[in-house]
Amino acid sequence: MYPRIITHLAKLEHNLDQVLRLCQRNGIDSSFLVVKVLAGQPKIVEKLAMHDIAYLADSRLENLEKYQHIAKKKAYLRLPMSSEIDRVVNIADLSLNSEITTIRKLNDAALKLHKRHDIILMFDLGDLREGIYYQDSYLPMVGEILTLSSISLKGIGVNLTCYGGLIPTPSILNRLIEIKQTIESHFSLHLDLISGGNSSSFYLFDNPGLPKEINSLRYGEIVFMGRETAYGRFLPGLYRDVFTFEAQLIECKVKPSFPDGEIGMNSFGEKVLIEDKGLMNRGILAIGKQDVQLENLFPRDPNVTILGGSSDHLIVDLGKLNYQVGDILSFDVNYPGLLHLMNSGYVKKIIQ
Repeated sequence: MYPRIITHLAKLEHNLDQVLRLCQRNGIDSSFLVVKVLAGQPKIVEKLAMHDIAYLADSRLENLEKYQHIAKKKAYLRLPMSSEIDRVVNIADLSLNSEITTIRKLNDAALKLHKRHDIILMFDLGDLREGIYYQDSYLPMVGEILTLSSISLKGIGVNLTCYGGLIPTPSILNRLIEIKQTIESHFSLHLDLISGGNSSSFYLFDNPGLPKEINSLRYGEIVFMGRETAYGRFLPGLYRDVFTFEAQLIECKVKPSFPDGEIGMNSFGEKVLIEDKGLMNRGILAIGKQDVQLENLFPRDPNVTILGGSSDHLIVDLGKLNYQVGDILSFDVNYPGLLHLMNSGYVKKIIQ
């Protein structure tokens, strides 16, 4: 059945093993494997959980719920909504937080459920996504958290590059270290986890730049795509083709390359610039923007070029190759493409 996204499991496990070795050599002893890109695929996650990770991490409770039978701690990555507090405590062992009102509600829910809930208190070091801004007052909030009977302050963390693109340089990460030292000194305690970001922090492993106090990372793309996300560099020894996307040709015809008549907006309200290249061997595949942003697909046949598409159709230039209706084209995908394809209910998921 097509379209389909294929997971090459041996390559994925190889990448995870290599990344874990990198982490161990660089003082990262608590790995949060971010599996949100798999969109709740238990058979894959079961295999990955057999490796030496500390937490399975996801930003969707629905996915974590599918992994409850797996004997690994679960971390909820998105700041909890007030409407889901009980579910967070029930499903996740740990959550990331930045709002004291939410943490109070987590405490009340944990108390009611006779549980103890761990949190990582997030700090915004300048990327401007979630977290207490690092220049703001935070000690009163920490002090209140420490009084809550069913909440454990497991550590502090930061998210970088996901919104503002802020690179986790040593000077940026030292802001988190200074916060760690201030909290530990002021309250005479030890924070177990200093979570220094995501796959974008891995570029520091090639330099003497990762602060030694950073002992935890939350990563996914480096395992699934084989690259760090600060500069987009692929790491040697990691597979780049863990996933293969396949779609089927439903039309193959020679047509002009330029529309015949007045040009207006397409079905997405866009005015598309189309180059006139004369007659073209054009193909249409049964996949569209409803399932994936087309710019996140990369044909493996170098003679095939993506021209565009609509909600249900992908239009390609087949070059001079003799493709036929029913033939299958293979594509590489990037991380956003994989995320969308895995979340599409119209794309079949295959494990090889």
